[in-house]
Amino acid sequence: MKWTGVFPAATTQFAADGSIDIAATQGVLDALVRDGVHGLVVMGTCGENNSLEPEEKRTLLRAACEVVDRRVPIIVGVSELTTGRAARFAADAARIGADALMVLPAMVYVPTEAELEAHFSTVAAASDLPIMLYNNPTAYRVNITLPVLERLAAIETIVAVKESSANTCRYTDLINAFGDRFVLMAGLDDVALEGLMLGAQGWISGLTSAFPQESVALVDALAGGDMERALAIYRWFMPLLHLDAEHDLVQAIKLAEQIMGRGSERVRMPRLPLSGARRAAVTAMVERAAATRPCG
Repeated sequence: MKWTGVFPAATTQFAADGSIDIAATQGVLDALVRDGVHGLVVMGTCGENNSLEPEEKRTLLRAACEVVDRRVPIIVGVSELTTGRAARFAADAARIGADALMVLPAMVYVPTEAELEAHFSTVAAASDLPIMLYNNPTAYRVNITLPVLERLAAIETIVAVKESSANTCRYTDLINAFGDRFVLMAGLDDVALEGLMLGAQGWISGLTSAFPQESVALVDALAGGDMERALAIYRWFMPLLHLDAEHDLVQAIKLAEQIMGRGSERVRMPRLPLSGARRAAVTAMVERAAATRPCG
């Protein structure tokens, strides 16, 4: 498992009747791999994990593993209402063929630190897969604090943290506290370059689903020391990257995919596709970016 490069938070594609379109989802994943991404996150936020039925998740993971065929690592989201469900899915994910788990807090309510630790520890015990903890205090109303991580550091399979806080101080605080004990992954698109500069080894990105070539080029430029090139791409990208921090990020990213000919904007309720002024604004933003793209 290499925790470097660009890992798009891939979308789940739906048919007109709301069922999962397996072939279309496999097409999205295959196209991203062919465009040079370094790994994939399936069934994260953009994959609408919490809108999927238990058996759908397992079917979708099997389909993802089949089409990717070990060309890049697959990290699968573990996002469940209860710890028991999360542990069962983690065990099944290992059997199906995932390379790593992205584990979220239990969705049923906001936990205490002790409950958060117990949840992560129980899920970790369910398989031997490497685990990335997902810290997104804005979306999930819980922060994985330094004391929590200090206690979880004893669990060898917890190896990485996806940092989706807008507070870029977190990267430095985590490195100062733990050195290289945890791999850090930038998880919020509009502070991704800052995260990579401050010690993140990779970028888990929403907008990569629409513009993978530019995402890979940005990370490659930074890794190669070409800050001028990295900044040029980042500044071009920023209007779209801000979408990743909005409440309707899934709808916006899927609309961007559709405009770029990479997928469908269909989402599963309770989400609805963007409409009205918001849809027009996002469409105009994507079309401007497509007309001026620095790669491709």
